[in-house]
Amino acid sequence: MTGRACRVAVTVVLAGAVGACGTVSERRDEVRDVAVAFEKAVADGAYGRMCTALAPGTVEELEQSAGSPCAKALSEESLASGGAVRVVDVYGNQARAVLATDTLFLSRFAAGWKVVAAGCSPRPEQPYQCRVKGG
Repeated sequence: MTGRACRVAVTVVLAGAVGACGTVSERRDEVRDVAVAFEKAVADGAYGRMCTALAPGTVEELEQSAGSPCAKALSEESLASGGAVRVVDVYGNQARAVLATDTLFLSRFAAGWKVVAAGCSPRPEQPYQCRVKGG
């Protein structure tokens, strides 16, 4: 490979790497926005907005467990607002948003990021315990 061809190849590789970093950053921002909107809905007691932010499987599980529509079921869960978003981790189409007093788990769907679990607390050497979760 000539010196010029090598520089072009390195430039293409670096441009691809920068593009990939931007994608992760964009996904992180999208997850943060959904987490903030969900937490605002929790703080406002806006159960309809909370239901809209939930993943379809989570809504289904919640409604089946409670035997009532999503909004009513959420009102009975008494979720407390988790506060400010501190950390967002994105792994492909899965994400975790760690808030001041809560952790949300999200998945990316055709309609965007949706909350699959909320009201989650870490447990030593065990999976998180979540008040609202999909099956």
